[in-house]
Amino acid sequence: MNSKSNIIYDSIIIGAGPAGLAASIYASRYGLKHLIIGVLKGGTATEAFIVENYPGFKSISGNELMQKFIEHVKQYNPEIISTEVSSIKKQKKYFEIKTELNKIFKTKTIILALGVHHRTLSVIGEKKFLGKGISYCYTCDGPLFKNKIVGVIGGGDGALTAALFLSKHAKKVYLIHRRKEFRGQVAWQNSVDKEKKIIKILQRQIKEIRGDKFVKEVILDFPYKTKKSLKIDGLFIEIGTLPSGAKIIFKSPLNLKRDKLNYIVTDRSMQTNIPGIFAAGDITSPPEKLRQILTASAEGSIAAVSVQRFLVKRG
Repeated sequence: MNSKSNIIYDSIIIGAGPAGLAASIYASRYGLKHLIIGVLKGGTATEAFIVENYPGFKSISGNELMQKFIEHVKQYNPEIISTEVSSIKKQKKYFEIKTELNKIFKTKTIILALGVHHRTLSVIGEKKFLGKGISYCYTCDGPLFKNKIVGVIGGGDGALTAALFLSKHAKKVYLIHRRKEFRGQVAWQNSVDKEKKIIKILQRQIKEIRGDKFVKEVILDFPYKTKKSLKIDGLFIEIGTLPSGAKIIFKSPLNLKRDKLNYIVTDRSMQTNIPGIFAAGDITSPPEKLRQILTASAEGSIAAVSVQRFLVKRG
């Protein structure tokens, strides 16, 4: 049933990852009446096996760090709704946000903090074996492959940390990357080099994933030690991310300015090309920027402060 509320929020934050949660903390401290709409509290940051570059914590899991964010947010008692947004419409003096639950909310401003989602390989067998050996979350599914053989695809920090995590459970980890060298942090590369269970396979790509009920092998484009096939029990895909929010950004009549990879373009205040709509975190351009919990949190904080200034200026 469609329902409209007479409440007009100062701001609605769409997304509950580091950027959205930090925005909420600052919005609360500025006395802004706001609502958070997000499915996964903590966002994809909760999947991080270990975080060693967030100031104040020498080493902490992504899930534990995000729980601390959530506890901080909840002390201000903001409204939080676990659902997805289906559409955003611009009215004369406010925005109208409709959720998948068919509820409609009104707000003077919006902070888009939708984050990103995982890239896929788009090869034969990937969809067929999803959840049957194929995974995009090594922290979720890694322990299921104890004493088995697994593969990891990718060359960035995500792939390197996935291989290290999986080496604590699996008996062998193939780390497969299409380039001559990895692009992840040197510290992670050094750790991978020291782990005997990890076997690096460079300048190779997977062309097909095969199995019966579960994954049994992958087919490479070029042979590795004379063979194109690798016998594995599981495959973890860590080849990067793409901006989320296709329904409300890509198909929206708002015409938000985006770059060639669909990341939202903002100015230094996190303002988009549409007055009253701000964006923060991994969903923002440029695509090559540093995408970390720290930077997402900073952008979320800036966005909330910018909302407050926008509302004061508007009177």
